[in-house]
Amino acid sequence: MNGLIALGGVLTILLLVGVAVGLMDRTRFSPRWLMAAALLVALNDALLTRGYGVLPDMLGGSWNWQGKLLALAATLAIAALPMFGWRKVGVTLAQAPGSLRAALPVMALYCAFFVAIALAFPSAPVSGEDIAFQLTMPGLEEEPFYRGVLLFGRWRFLGVDWGWGALLSCLLFGMAHAFGYSQGQFSFDALTMALTALPSLIAVWVRLRTGSVLLPVVMHNFGNVFPMVL
Repeated sequence: MNGLIALGGVLTILLLVGVAVGLMDRTRFSPRWLMAAALLVALNDALLTRGYGVLPDMLGGSWNWQGKLLALAATLAIAALPMFGWRKVGVTLAQAPGSLRAALPVMALYCAFFVAIALAFPSAPVSGEDIAFQLTMPGLEEEPFYRGVLLFGRWRFLGVDWGWGALLSCLLFGMAHAFGYSQGQFSFDALTMALTALPSLIAVWVRLRTGSVLLPVVMHNFGNVFPMVL
């Protein structure tokens, strides 16, 4: 029940912010994106939580392997639909011509950010499963969703075609980590929001510049693992 209430809170914030943006920028904001994003976030959350505990955990382990795999499978299936398309949402190994020269310095900046975080907040001892999970699942599941299927509607800025979907997906990404509900009240961690939403803007830029989620996946998993092993 707590998970459903937290989801309801996130979707309410998304809809309120989306409506406000739509009223300010009617020509470049898509109400269809807003409704589709809300439905996709709800589906993603249901799969990540294994139907809020209804489905048995067949894989076990300390981490949510099954939920992540279910959510990833759904994202790839959605990306394959004609209205999306794998190449269009960045589920491709191909990189836009000339994009690596521009993207690599930005990736270095992103990695330096997480090196600084690792130095500031030393990690507790970790297991092999901890490292295996963080090297794979977070980036593989979250990047195609937040930096893939949620991105459409664009304008040109900093050499890439941005859109309200790109900015609101960063808000959603941050809220997914920083916003929750337990013991009868909502919670919000501003530091977690900053450490997730702000780096996600860099990941969005790399995704839009290269046309692929490949480098954002690598960046994401690096950012998760490096603090564990430093």
